[in-house]
This record gives sequence, structure tokens and C-alpha cells, in this order.
Amino acid sequence: MRSDRSGIHHSLPRRALLGAGATGLATLLLGCKDPGKPGFKAIDITGADYAQGFRLPDAQGAVRELSEFKGKAVVVFFGFTQCPDVCPTTLSELVEARKLLDPDGERVQGVFITVDPERDTSEVLKAYMTQFDPSFVGLRGSVASVEATAKAFKVYFKKVDGKAAGSYTVDHTAASFVFDPQGRIRLYTRYGLGPAALAEDLRVLLNER
Repeated sequence: MRSDRSGIHHSLPRRALLGAGATGLATLLLGCKDPGKPGFKAIDITGADYAQGFRLPDAQGAVRELSEFKGKAVVVFFGFTQCPDVCPTTLSELVEARKLLDPDGERVQGVFITVDPERDTSEVLKAYMTQFDPSFVGLRGSVASVEATAKAFKVYFKKVDGKAAGSYTVDHTAASFVFDPQGRIRLYTRYGLGPAALAEDLRVLLNER
């Protein structure tokens, strides 16, 4: 599955502008870029009035909040454990990005919020996190609390009936949200950015003064 500009994983990407018009637009945008701001690979959403944090139980039942990870860059992703491609790819890329940042990779915290709490039990979620990195935190809650958290991040998700009776999958926003070590929302990372680009952006955030 591919993601479009909105980050929904089931949609095809919109066509990029072609020709001289696109080149001219790119040149104009580069010319207007603030030289005082870091050149992130992801979308800079510093100062956004959404995605301000979370408060949900982890796989052990302890309520977790963004504030407890102060001092670390926090990467938040919404998904579900039965996701066939987008979720495992995103988590695997975060694992690789942390390795590229060694030793600063220890200052990067992965947080996975399931949009399928009915199937993603505490046991399932804990096992899923362990497959990628034991330090990653998996969060789940009631359907209502997950919906509220997703809404606060402007994240879309919706159940889609499968072929077999009673089966379903979940369409969802295929993007990550990155917070700096001070707990401020900074980046919106589209699916497919790649571990090297993600590591570069995280390095900038970790070394900011």
C-alpha cells in the first residue's frame, strides 16, 4: 500500500508537478526559505496547535504521557499489529535510524499507538513491540480514548471489512510525529522517508541548543 500527501496508506500518491513550472516553483520556495531554520527532510510543523501529547496505558497497564520522555526525541506512530506493510516498515526504519545515530540512538523513543485496541490486547502489543525494539512503547486504550487521541493528532483511521465474514483491516494515516527533547511537536514524517533521512532529522533535533 502507498500513502498520499495526507498520509493515508490506502491512497495512491498525487502526481507531482512536471516541467518548467514545477522547477520555477521549487526555486521560488527555496529562495523564500528562512536560513535560520534547519533544513529538515520531513515536514516542519513546529508551533502546530495539534499533536500536543498523549495519555494512554501501555502494554503493562501503566498510563504513559509525553512529558516522561523529556530529554529524548519522541517518534509517535499510529497503526495496528496486523498491518501487512506500512506499520512494520515504519517501525523497522525507526530501528535502523536509531542504529545510525549511535550512541545518540539511545535518546530516541519510539511510541506506537494502536488504532485496533479490540484485537491488539496487552499481550499482543507487548510481543509486537519486542519484535522491533524492546525499548519501544506500545499504547492502547478504550476505543473512545484511542479515537480522542487520534483526533488530537489529526490522524485518520477506519475499519474496512475483509473478505471473510467478521474479518477486517484498518485504513490509517501512514505518518509519524516527531517531538524534540523539550516535548514540542516538530515534524510530520510521511511514510517512506527512509531511515537515513529520519536519522538526519533526529540528529538535528537532538543537537539543538
